[in-house]
Amino acid sequence: MSDWVENLKYDPILPLVNSQYKAISYFAKRDFLGESVEPIETVWELPDAQKLLKKQRADGSWKYPGKGTSPETNYNVFQTIKMLRELVMKYEFNKKHPLIKKAVEYLLSFQTEEGDIREIYGTQYSPNYTSVAFENIIRAGYEEDPRVERYFQWILSVRQDDGGWAIPLRTLGIRWPEAIQNVEPLQPKKSKPSSHWVTDLVLRAFAAHPKYRMSKEAKESGTLLISRFFTADKYPDRRKAEYWTLFTYPFWWGDLLSSLNSLSLVGFTIDDPSIKKALDYFIIKQKSNGLWKEKRVMGGNLPVWHSWHSLAICRVIKRFYTAL
Repeated sequence: MSDWVENLKYDPILPLVNSQYKAISYFAKRDFLGESVEPIETVWELPDAQKLLKKQRADGSWKYPGKGTSPETNYNVFQTIKMLRELVMKYEFNKKHPLIKKAVEYLLSFQTEEGDIREIYGTQYSPNYTSVAFENIIRAGYEEDPRVERYFQWILSVRQDDGGWAIPLRTLGIRWPEAIQNVEPLQPKKSKPSSHWVTDLVLRAFAAHPKYRMSKEAKESGTLLISRFFTADKYPDRRKAEYWTLFTYPFWWGDLLSSLNSLSLVGFTIDDPSIKKALDYFIIKQKSNGLWKEKRVMGGNLPVWHSWHSLAICRVIKRFYTAL
């Protein structure tokens, strides 16, 4: 048994290795048993991954399937960010695949001179979804691209005084319909408190980058994030404290696991009692079959999702306990 598993009630490795889902079995063998596995391209060819790619349009985007959009917004950008993160985070696609390059170039065509990706909120800044886009652009192999550096310079320029981030219009108390009518982006009121769920999304981009994960800004925002564990957010979006334990995977909105994942990558350890408390949440919630069955906030509670989420939980627990 691996040393980190000794901190759990049940061994999760065997059910993940023996998973009926080939991608999960592949990553469990590689990440937890240290086995040599076939090239990652074999995962890219799996039916579930190919199904996502087949919906990609000729310009590199995915069409937003919902309703309720407005002329000022472009939700195809939003949908393309979601799909890129699905392919990169779950199946580890990277820029070697031509369709990933097309998706990245589509998204970067909406990058402004300032450095953010515009149009999801019309003319307004979106530090949250811009950061999810760049997290996965970086993961796909673009960490040295100058457009990534431009993003980091911009995101640091709109940081709140307390070390985290918030959606600028929320710091001004302006409603969405009014904000998106503005020709210019509203600047954040930096004296206002950060939103921890927005800070979570931004920190993920820092955690993905080999240089910026080591920055003092990553450490400072991580410290702020830890101080907010299990508390209500400062703004209306996802305000309730219960959102800490309503999960997505691949990570989308901020939650306890996505925060721990980033914190483990930017240098925090289990010596912090708040991190230990957060890890204990997952240790206590483990099921007797070795896996987890947490509440999913977006999409159905399908067995395959619980397996993916369990894989992600194990990666985080292993990272923290192996660092001891």
